[in-house]
Amino acid sequence: MSQYKQNKPNNRRKRNFILIIILEILLILILFFGYRWYITNRNDNKSDPAKQSEQGEDKEDSKDNEEGKSQDDTSSNEPTLTPEEQEAAAEQERLKKEEADRQELIAKADRLALRYDYDAAIELLKSYKTEQGGYEIYPVLTDAISRLETEKGTLVNLGGSYHSVTEINHIFFHTLIVDNAKAFDGDSMSKGYNMYMATIPEFNKILQKLYEDGYVLVNMSDLTEKVTLEDGSSKYVEKEILLRPGKKPIVISQDDVSYYDYMKEDGFANRIILTEEGKITCTMVQDDGSVVTGSFDMVPLIDDFVEEHPDFSYKGAKGLIALTGYEGVLGYRTNDPSSPTYEEDKKEAMRVAEAMKAEGWEFASHSWGHRNLREISLSHLKTDTQRWLDEVAPIIGPTDILVFPFGVDFETTVGTYSSDKYQYLKSKGFNVFCGVYSKPWMHIKKDYVRMTRRSIDGQAFLEFPHRLTDLFDPKTIIDPDRPGKDW
Repeated sequence: MSQYKQNKPNNRRKRNFILIIILEILLILILFFGYRWYITNRNDNKSDPAKQSEQGEDKEDSKDNEEGKSQDDTSSNEPTLTPEEQEAAAEQERLKKEEADRQELIAKADRLALRYDYDAAIELLKSYKTEQGGYEIYPVLTDAISRLETEKGTLVNLGGSYHSVTEINHIFFHTLIVDNAKAFDGDSMSKGYNMYMATIPEFNKILQKLYEDGYVLVNMSDLTEKVTLEDGSSKYVEKEILLRPGKKPIVISQDDVSYYDYMKEDGFANRIILTEEGKITCTMVQDDGSVVTGSFDMVPLIDDFVEEHPDFSYKGAKGLIALTGYEGVLGYRTNDPSSPTYEEDKKEAMRVAEAMKAEGWEFASHSWGHRNLREISLSHLKTDTQRWLDEVAPIIGPTDILVFPFGVDFETTVGTYSSDKYQYLKSKGFNVFCGVYSKPWMHIKKDYVRMTRRSIDGQAFLEFPHRLTDLFDPKTIIDPDRPGKDW
């Protein structure tokens, strides 16, 4: 018992001592983890701009900015450039930009050269100038000019494929069929579409075939020019068309690009428009009344093809568009002054025509009313021609080309024009006349030019395929949706 009493205080002291040790350890842990939390939180605030902003809300903005700049400057390891070093760096950037500009200029010149416009390509490079001097001091430019001049020297007239522009093929289309099911649905219009129209797949195949065979688009204005003689008179002469050896110039045209009312529900485009970016394209009305936009006819299709294959076009040439006027032009009803959209339609049609000419398209008269010029009287011809000059010419601009409706010439002669109809048309500014024939034929007379064209349509594919075999095999072109000969 006495022994128990003696040990009891000792045990109490031991427990107190252990408790003190435990409390001290807990205090140390609390201090340690508290310190860790403080350090971590401070570092997070320094690395987080949002937290810095929150913590600095009560400080003046200008003071914060100054302190921030000071801290950035202090913490940055980047050396401060001297004024001389800054000037050298700026000069280096200027030189890099100028070099990039020169390379871009050469690329533009090469694209012009692809289109056989070597003179424009060389002139573009020679126009380069900086504060240091002109193109002559830049070897990259003089080397490019020398290369282009060498390439230009290899070009030959008409690609060496023809002896004269009179041998050049001129082919033409009508409005292209977009929706075969609607055009070839068996109604009263189907037979006409089958005879006189081509489908978009057929057209695209023809373009590809012509390109693969070395053909190059040229415009009517590339074929001839009027020159003044020593005695003061003038006459038409052939122009040079310098192409790479083996290339062959060809003219493509399209008639009746007005999108007539009778075609509305038969699977054709209804208008040529400009997109917001200024690109030429077409619209087409769907069954539900909605309007879709796309390359639904010859103009945008050739534009697209030349964009991808610039060497398919001679100096940007595209083709000839022959217009009537009795239902307006290009899908705009510019023939009806009583229409509430008449002025708007005229304005938009003019805008489209200007864009087309800028893209390499040319225009021709196809008469106002699409009448047989051989059968109508001289009086009727005068009325029709004057109406075309009054209504259509102001929209598309002047042209001296007349494409005969139905391909029928106003004279039967293969010699020289002499009729009153010719004299009248000549007086109204028409000097180039285009008919239809099964092969290339062209007369270049002193006062006018006469050229024939070949139609590309179902009638040519199905009834007269032998007329096209020098250009392509119609069997490889015909759309499987096209009906057989049904006329």
